[in-house]
Amino acid sequence: MRLGIDIGSTTLKCILLDERREVLFSTYLRHNADISAALTEMLQQIPLSLRKSDTSLRVMVTGSVGMGVAERMHIPFLQEVVAAVETIKERYSGVRTLIDIGGEDSKMIFFGDGKTPDIRMNGSCAGGTGAFLDQTATLLGIDPSEMNAMAEQSTCIYPIASRCGVFSKTDIQNLIARKAVKADIVASVMHAVALQVVGSLARGMDIQPKLFFCGGPFAYMPELRKHFLKVLALTEEDVVPTDMIQYIPAMGCALAEGGAEVTWSAMQEGIQSLREVHLDLSQCLTPLFRTKQDYAEWWEEKADYSIPSAPFESDRPNTYYLGVDSGSTTTKIVIINDRDEVVYTDYQRNNGDSFRTFYDALKKVQSATPHPDNVTLISAATGYGEALLQTAFSLDYGIVETMAHYMAARHTMPEVSFILDIGGQDMKAIWVREGIISRMEINEACSSGCGSFMETFSRMLGYDIADFARMACFAEHPYDLGTRCTVFMNSRVKQAMREGARVEDIAAGFAYSVCKNCLYKVLKLRQTTREGIEHELGRHIVVQGGTMRNHAVVRALEQLTGSKVHFTNMPELMGAYGAALYAKQRTANKQQKC
Repeated sequence: MRLGIDIGSTTLKCILLDERREVLFSTYLRHNADISAALTEMLQQIPLSLRKSDTSLRVMVTGSVGMGVAERMHIPFLQEVVAAVETIKERYSGVRTLIDIGGEDSKMIFFGDGKTPDIRMNGSCAGGTGAFLDQTATLLGIDPSEMNAMAEQSTCIYPIASRCGVFSKTDIQNLIARKAVKADIVASVMHAVALQVVGSLARGMDIQPKLFFCGGPFAYMPELRKHFLKVLALTEEDVVPTDMIQYIPAMGCALAEGGAEVTWSAMQEGIQSLREVHLDLSQCLTPLFRTKQDYAEWWEEKADYSIPSAPFESDRPNTYYLGVDSGSTTTKIVIINDRDEVVYTDYQRNNGDSFRTFYDALKKVQSATPHPDNVTLISAATGYGEALLQTAFSLDYGIVETMAHYMAARHTMPEVSFILDIGGQDMKAIWVREGIISRMEINEACSSGCGSFMETFSRMLGYDIADFARMACFAEHPYDLGTRCTVFMNSRVKQAMREGARVEDIAAGFAYSVCKNCLYKVLKLRQTTREGIEHELGRHIVVQGGTMRNHAVVRALEQLTGSKVHFTNMPELMGAYGAALYAKQRTANKQQKC
């Protein structure tokens, strides 16, 4: 028997052939960065009748992550493009152009009679790949498996920048804000992928039929293939039909000569050996926490900065102060009493409609108040929708977002020297000297120092961001992923997996990377030593924003700066809390003047 295994950046595919080269078994799995577990599952899926321990088979491996696996299991490796060509030549005669989309790469191969195949591949950019489609699903809050059915319902195509996931986010969010139908957004992204792949890989070559589509995205998203045909002005008659779209490189490995002769029992032993870590420790960083006890003590210390809460009392006349932080994607509300205690909070996604979200939030406030007639609310707005909400709802005050965050930080730590607010896609940094703001910075187009950077990769690897953060805290060998943007990080993660890094090591590496990107790429700190960073930031650092609910990121910032970093029990609400404090302060000033 012949076994071909294709281990890509996100999936594992295998094909088992008999001596007549007929398919006995095939499977397609997401490996979630745990290659050993995925290979074990692959073996368990193969019928017992085919994998008797003393039976030998010929094995070969391909794929972007497959090289490291092949080296460690002492199995021959075949470059994936060569493997795809092997399959086309033997199984699908008449193909003139192959278009392949994988998790993080795309390829185009031109076949000519008597000529060596002309191979084109994408560079470092992930635009026009499966990862690009996965990131779109994340932005829309849907599962990638839903995309094809949604695209079938589309009636309109919008222009979307597909060259980079960072730039496409802006286009997609603008469409969401304009209440574009999700089905149209999904179809527009598929159309943009087709334009990107054709434009970047053809480069002067004529794309001639017959066409052969290859790769998981084509297998599970037939609508994607329709957009390629539309861009190329071709029809289904110009496409070679196959039910093996996602298995082509794996098939090539099974068909190729030169595979290793191994038994099933030896395969199992080799897979188990992958669990051993063979990392170059010089590529690893300091663990975030040595033990769970260290983490418990650290968390107990941070509890000192918790904002106190109190019940929402409306059985007698009371004045409360409402702060609303209307961001580009979320609306946050905090209500405090005259002792600065939080009596009510709310956090909602805008879904492109800040007005409606705040209106619904006010109705919830009213329903949460037993005696609303006894309550007087003094209000202040901040954030992206400050002017809209203040005008539409006749709110009492408005405050610039950076000032709201400063007021909240100063209230929790009067001696604050530096404030870092990291949200999902934006970041604000505020330097304070002697109680006065001396400098402010915000990120521009790059999202590499923001929360979505880590969340995107956690979902791509198949983990919830909360679990991903928890794993990171206790990684033994955090892998140094460097300071790269979302797009270029893909290759670094693949290298880590090839070297046997565990998922928790990669997760911890992301926590460090978020902080490094923030400090050195966005803030452009001139100093890299702890002493130099302390000189630039001071020793009283306050962090805010939803990203700071990720304790791995907070701890990584401490490890890099050498300073204790302080945050409250509600970091994602600090803008709204600062607005509420501002409403209270303005009311007190007005009363003093009276």
